[in-house]
Amino acid sequence: MKRQRPATFQMPDSLPTGTSPARTGGLPEREQLRAFIENAPGRIGKREISREFGLGPEHRQALRAMLREMALDGTLAPAGARRFRVSDRLPESAVVQVTGTDADGDPIARPVQWDGDGPSPTVFMHPELRGRAALAPGERVVARLRRVGPGRYEGRTLRRLTDAPVQIVGLFRALGDTDPAAAAPARFRPAGRLTPADRRARAEWVIPMGEDDDAPDNEIVIAIPLPQSGPGLHPARIIQRLGPQGDARTISMVAVAMHGIPHVFGQEALAQARAARGVSPDGRTDLRDVPLVTIDGADARDFDDAIYAEPDGDGFRITVAIADVAWYVRPGSALDREARLRGNSVYFPDRVIPMLPEELSNGWCSLRPGEDRGCIFVDMHVAADGAVSGARFGRGIMRSAARLTYEQVQAARDGAPDTTMLSLPDGLLDSLFGAWECLSRARARRGTLDLDMPERQVHLDDAGLIESIHPRIRLDSHRLVEEFMIAANVAAARFLEGRHVPCLYRIHAPPTPERLESLRRTLDMMGISLPPVGGLRAADLDRVLREVSSSDQAPLVNELVLRAQNQAEYSPDPIGHFGLSLPAYAHFTSPIRRYADLLTHRALLVAAKLESGSAPDHTELETTGQAITQTERRAAQAERETLERYAATWLQARVGTVMDAHISGLSRFGIFTVLDATGTSALLPMSALPEDQWHHDEKTQTLSARDATMVFRPGQALRVRIEEACAIRGTVLLALPDTLPPRRRRRP
Repeated sequence: MKRQRPATFQMPDSLPTGTSPARTGGLPEREQLRAFIENAPGRIGKREISREFGLGPEHRQALRAMLREMALDGTLAPAGARRFRVSDRLPESAVVQVTGTDADGDPIARPVQWDGDGPSPTVFMHPELRGRAALAPGERVVARLRRVGPGRYEGRTLRRLTDAPVQIVGLFRALGDTDPAAAAPARFRPAGRLTPADRRARAEWVIPMGEDDDAPDNEIVIAIPLPQSGPGLHPARIIQRLGPQGDARTISMVAVAMHGIPHVFGQEALAQARAARGVSPDGRTDLRDVPLVTIDGADARDFDDAIYAEPDGDGFRITVAIADVAWYVRPGSALDREARLRGNSVYFPDRVIPMLPEELSNGWCSLRPGEDRGCIFVDMHVAADGAVSGARFGRGIMRSAARLTYEQVQAARDGAPDTTMLSLPDGLLDSLFGAWECLSRARARRGTLDLDMPERQVHLDDAGLIESIHPRIRLDSHRLVEEFMIAANVAAARFLEGRHVPCLYRIHAPPTPERLESLRRTLDMMGISLPPVGGLRAADLDRVLREVSSSDQAPLVNELVLRAQNQAEYSPDPIGHFGLSLPAYAHFTSPIRRYADLLTHRALLVAAKLESGSAPDHTELETTGQAITQTERRAAQAERETLERYAATWLQARVGTVMDAHISGLSRFGIFTVLDATGTSALLPMSALPEDQWHHDEKTQTLSARDATMVFRPGQALRVRIEEACAIRGTVLLALPDTLPPRRRRRP
């Protein structure tokens, strides 16, 4: 089940824009040239390009040909005589991905690659030729494009790129007596309709008679498109039934199916996992007398790290021991291929989709109390000011002294230890918290970004029904483990750098100036000041978070700062970690559930001469880093969407209930809110506001009535009524408590 450990800083959504390339003395690559033209100030021509890249007369003809080609395919656009800029138009043909359907059921797509300013253009795809299956959400095609307006294109399919039939996950509703289609002759009467789980798909699908796989009404299913033979809704065939909508345990499988998350292990990998046995102490450092303890969430099953601390001079000596997954998962093996394919474990309220089979993840690789386990450990000295020195890595055998929970440790820290805590050696808890306080001083001195984004926790009863949804409280015990893990990760990165062994770093680029400026303007409207963008550091953002930590603005400000960040990723190039204010950082502490950590273990074993072999080269690491970055984002999106569906399911039974909320954003079509009780995002549409002329001012971030008697602002508290909740899509619509239900109800 899901661990309660806060991630060692994971940032959201976007990749950094290109930076100005270094002078090469040769003709640049197309992407280098595009990035330079996009980021350089002023108008750019061949003279500026030649100066930047050190080009001579011998490159003139080739450069002219490259610029002409990039202008023809839409990458560049003219900006005056012999001047260029990055085009905001799409080329005549491009790869697009279907994201949903319009009200008529025709596909809507977006370009797969879009580097222009603002949101990517919308492509309205023409229906497929008669006899061909309709395009479904997620499918990619090469399309011929025609611009029909700003940010709007028409598209016609030239070639479909999807190898297998695209699947549609949704809710099947059997044909009812009141459905107009029930009056059709028997041979034309459908079995029912399918409402897609993807909220971007506006149209339903029709399930013809005989294509329903005997699915009952209100069943969540997987379907594939069928060829279209006439007008009307697109037809589809049900190929798998996931379970009834009312069963909360079915909800997570919707995300698994929609995102194509691998969840069945191959027989060869399972056989390797079942053949695993315990490690021998030969050739390993014996740590079985060291009282290492694991600290995890109450529902955790995979214990991949254990910690210990004792006084050492003016500071502490700490040991972090990590499960020796590399001993069992050998490079190139079936287990290794499966682990790389998954990239990471995926955690849902009712289940875990593990990266490794349970025989390893919950068995031989899990640091269970009282059982001998192989480990890779690091010993470090932590000075009183938090400086870490003398890091030593080794391969050991350990025996966990206790399996502790965050709540147990916190209760003991607060003076209420239970019998398990009392059985530990005297002074161990004080040493752990003492070392944490030292590490925290170094963190404060660095000026890191400490976002407080409460994680929602869903509690299910034995029948699979939702008992409650509430934010998970972050304790000092969480912070203690997090600081120990950060110290170990930093030590791993420094150790590998010092021995010039390549590895995958966890990198987090600084926010772009545009995002920071937008954040600064928004905070200024809320009476919160930020330094000028040019010299802004993580410490400046953290100062703002501390200033508002005890105010009603705290949730919104944390969310705004989070949105301004670039997304962390994996790369063999150590560009640093902005959020943690670290020059080099590598994931090392969770190899059971992250493939990146397993790669770090392998590199450490080679660097420490504990195993023979060579480390992967830069190109191989770069490819792997890109792959597992995508699997990590896929998992995060699947977990987020699943929580939204759980919340909508819980709120379906509470339609009409009035709840507290706060505004998280404003737009011309409604007010985005977060329900305080569950942390659920919900929309208060314009149709639910009192009849008036409403004005949305982007500059002041307000939505106001014509006479300004009612004004809405970000962070403002609201009382709202649950008007509608769609469990399959995870959407919630709200109304104000003192307004009548809208005359025309909108589907969420």
